[in-house]
Amino acid sequence: MGESEHIRFTTEGTTGILTLDNPPQNWLLRPEFVPLETLKEWIEVNAIKALIINGSGRHFSGGAKLEDIFVMSQNEGTMQLEMNRGKTLLSYLENLDIPVVAAVSGICFGGGLEVALACHIRFCSENALFAFPETNHGLLPGLGGTVRLGEKLPVMESLRIILGGDMINAEEALTLNIVDLIVKDEDLLSYTKKFLTKITQDRPMNIIQAVMRAIKNARQPDQAEAMKEETRMFVRLAKIEAERRRSE
Repeated sequence: MGESEHIRFTTEGTTGILTLDNPPQNWLLRPEFVPLETLKEWIEVNAIKALIINGSGRHFSGGAKLEDIFVMSQNEGTMQLEMNRGKTLLSYLENLDIPVVAAVSGICFGGGLEVALACHIRFCSENALFAFPETNHGLLPGLGGTVRLGEKLPVMESLRIILGGDMINAEEALTLNIVDLIVKDEDLLSYTKKFLTKITQDRPMNIIQAVMRAIKNARQPDQAEAMKEETRMFVRLAKIEAERRRSE
């Protein structure tokens, strides 16, 4: 199993690499950017002990295209279903009992940032840029971004990034604990692979899973209702904005 729609799957030893491959900005074609069952099968068949998510070429991901969102919003029920599928996928990544690392270079905007925030660890290159530009287009982050960012930051910083639409660079992202480490651009994927190999290669799967569960149990709040409300608001805003644009 090596490909899905604009997704590449590769393995190196027991580390899996999921590459967003829709250049130049690695757009996410739908909220469930990789079929969940396909991802589950790939992880299980290859007995993957750790997972890296990165982007093809210069960028991690620019998120979704606005025109795709507004087309989807014409059917509210369909959009709700699609958004919930995307959230289920990100929750699956977040709740995996193996380490999941986002290796972020270039732009990491919108849905791309939501993917990165669902990972357990985020390494980024020196040229990385992060933003939630949704409010500039009559929307808000809709795949858990408001919840996951809100867990990490004070309210003021969350508002600045989400409501203000501010773009932040790698250094500021590190200061805000949005990323865990900055790595030289050319070394990002290599460093990430070495890090994961070092902590998982000689560990049996049951130990890795037990440690991951213990760490998550200590940190994980109840997100369910916040996630549902975020989806409801996103769908409602997308419909309003799409109608506004059609009336212009």
